[in-house]
Amino acid sequence: MYRFLLTPRWWGINVFAVLAIPLCIFMGSWQLSRFEDRVQSHQQQEDRSARAKAAAARPLERLLPVDTVTSGRQASARGRYDTAHQLLVPSRTLKDKHGERQGFYVLDLLRTDGGKALPVVRGWLPGDAGAKADTAKVPAPPKGEVTVTGALQASENQGTDGVQAGGGLPRGQLGMISAASLVNIVPYEIYDAWITQTDPQAPLHAVPPVAAEGSGLDLKAFQNLGYTGEWFVFAGFVVFMWFRLFRRDAEAAKDAALGIVPEGDGAGDDGGDGAGVSVVASASVSGGADRGDGRADGRGGGPAAGRGEGQGEAARAGQA
Repeated sequence: MYRFLLTPRWWGINVFAVLAIPLCIFMGSWQLSRFEDRVQSHQQQEDRSARAKAAAARPLERLLPVDTVTSGRQASARGRYDTAHQLLVPSRTLKDKHGERQGFYVLDLLRTDGGKALPVVRGWLPGDAGAKADTAKVPAPPKGEVTVTGALQASENQGTDGVQAGGGLPRGQLGMISAASLVNIVPYEIYDAWITQTDPQAPLHAVPPVAAEGSGLDLKAFQNLGYTGEWFVFAGFVVFMWFRLFRRDAEAAKDAALGIVPEGDGAGDDGGDGAGVSVVASASVSGGADRGDGRADGRGGGPAAGRGEGQGEAARAGQA
């Protein structure tokens, strides 16, 4: 009954199922492992951030380049602020005990003894970076040579929250904190990193450091979890479709073995034509019989028969 499994069609179905199911399971397991790695990396990053807050600051040069290990570490740099190039970073959200508030970063460039400049986010202020009433509250940077300490951060990119990479900002505003966006604003080299001050000058609020890219429970992490479910669903769908096709062909083979012909086949049409021919033939035979009876009656009881009977009676009367 299951000989249909040896047909070329079912060979193709079986090969597809044998290859697709393990592939879906492998891809789902791989996506799940990626999500677990991100969860573990997020926990490690939180532990490092907690230790970094309590650890002593290290010179900036010893922590570069910024990676998942050095991101968030306390770094120190010595130099002078470039008071001629103070910048405001608009549309930045600060989360604190009051909830989420909209405001802007105050960014200054620290000209270090090595010649390069380090972007320093001195703090956050609520309000609009384009409103004079809000920007008037920005305190001037310290003059002279200073030592700045803060959490080390990697340069931002287009995927960072709050970044305005499209340009079109007024003079004195910066959409993305990175060496690439500052290279055309100042005439000196910029470190490919920035720090956020731990103890900002009043009325500025401290900007908490963010986790390094790829080390937190961000959207990509939950995308991995979603892909995990999709691959396992695909594997289950392949199994479901295989059993559905198998059951359908098995029932058809069983019916054929019992001589059951499905409705709509050619036998039904032929039977209908035969029935119509039988009805026409019966009607023809009946009509012929009726016509034969009519002719017999005509010969026995027609006008000629009446005339014959009248002549016989007249002859018998003359003889009498």
